[in-house]
Amino acid sequence: MVCESCEKKQGSLVTPDVWKQKEKGKSPAPSGSGVGPSRRISENKLLSAKNRFTPYEAKCKICKSPVTQGHTYCQGCAYKKGICSMCGKLILDVKMYKQSMK
Repeated sequence: MVCESCEKKQGSLVTPDVWKQKEKGKSPAPSGSGVGPSRRISENKLLSAKNRFTPYEAKCKICKSPVTQGHTYCQGCAYKKGICSMCGKLILDVKMYKQSMK
């Protein structure tokens, strides 16, 4: 369960679309041309960065199971409590519901 404000954060891509850049004419200058900063072509920025992305480093605050990028609670705990899995905001009042998860 994700609230409306966190849905916008969830839909963004980590890497830019290479084909869209080529269509717009914003392809980077070759590394040896002397124009602009030098960088490798077709370089994966997530792997070459100093702070590498570790997808399951974060853990759920309630059950301590691994969660995905940007989430605070796992989907099971968020469903049981009726909260947003990213920010923890109450989405649904589950006082009168029988929330079960197998």
